[in-house]
Amino acid sequence: MESPRKGPSARKSRGPALTKRAAALAAAAAVLAALAGCGAASGGRADEALGTEGARKPAKPKTASGLPGMPPVLDPEDVYAADRPNALQPVAKKFLDRVYVPNTNSNTVSVIDPKKFEVIETIKVGNQPQHVVPSWDMKTLWVNNDLGDSLTAIDPVTGRTGRTVEVSDPYNLYFTPNGKHAVVMASMDRELVFRDPKTMNRVKTVPVTCAGVNHADFSMDGRYFIVSCEFSGELLKVDTEKMKVVGQRKIPFKGAMPQDVKLSPDGKTFYIADMMAHGMWVLDGKKFSEPRLLRTGKGCHGLYVSRDSREMYVSNRGEGTISVFDFKKDKLTKKWKLPQGGSPDMGGVSADGRTLWLSGRYDSEVYAIDTRTGVQVARIPVGSGPHGLAVYPQPGRYSLGHTGIFR
Repeated sequence: MESPRKGPSARKSRGPALTKRAAALAAAAAVLAALAGCGAASGGRADEALGTEGARKPAKPKTASGLPGMPPVLDPEDVYAADRPNALQPVAKKFLDRVYVPNTNSNTVSVIDPKKFEVIETIKVGNQPQHVVPSWDMKTLWVNNDLGDSLTAIDPVTGRTGRTVEVSDPYNLYFTPNGKHAVVMASMDRELVFRDPKTMNRVKTVPVTCAGVNHADFSMDGRYFIVSCEFSGELLKVDTEKMKVVGQRKIPFKGAMPQDVKLSPDGKTFYIADMMAHGMWVLDGKKFSEPRLLRTGKGCHGLYVSRDSREMYVSNRGEGTISVFDFKKDKLTKKWKLPQGGSPDMGGVSADGRTLWLSGRYDSEVYAIDTRTGVQVARIPVGSGPHGLAVYPQPGRYSLGHTGIFR
């Protein structure tokens, strides 16, 4: 189980045109076509500023209109097209290369230099920090002080803490794909709280009837998101724009405890880790029908997509292993075991895609794993109860929250 927290609580056709008018329209069309060609040459810079090299490929047909204000989908076949190795946005290139580890029992954040594989600083924060979450614009890292009822800001340029904002029960934090709202997973308050992403002022409170809202991910078009309810073994489907729960279902497993949620590259499937069912639930988000179970290992917990969007790394906290899932093959292809065991929990993938970083929840340590070989390259002592660590910076145009879901 998780660390103890607060108690339950088309325009119409006008017909044939006149000859002169037809000629004029044809001439105008030719001019517009020429201007469009010029725009394509200069527009490459705009695409580059917003995304990666994938943005400069010929546009593919869109499958659906996105959430109003959301950056356009780069590739309808790969929601993670902006997350290629080292494809950092200009703003992110200014950030320190660090791994930030919230220690729930020590009320600190251990700061790791990923090149030296050692802790270089320990930052004191609020009571029971659960996750370190990148803001939608990526310019701030928010430490979720769950029992401290606050968020502490860290500047990724300097690594220093800034303001602390009062926020009730911030177990986890997400951002809508258009950047309009922050969404606080108020687990024990039994609420989804939509807030201003800058001030964190409350905009709308959505009470829920399930227990333990904690993790989520958004559909490709951003119009809805799936939420896991840890303590009642349920899933929610939430309309992003209406800020309303539109679906709720019980997971078909007695004692289910759903954890991390991740969308498949093609946007058709959601995967939900379950630490008691010892595997991932495979869910059709659009239909929101009954999910099927794919067993991965004891204590299935965190889900992280590779930089080429081909695989997903699955941490099995209860047995000290990482399973590797192939999206196209729809099956597990490898399992890596940590030497001397461990309790791999939450984390992320390095900017170059070569290292998977995971917290060792019950062992006061962090693991660095080579994603090409599965070999553990470092085991680093940190504070007590390390949880949702953030590897920073990471590629992508904007952040959806948690420990780093970038698109």
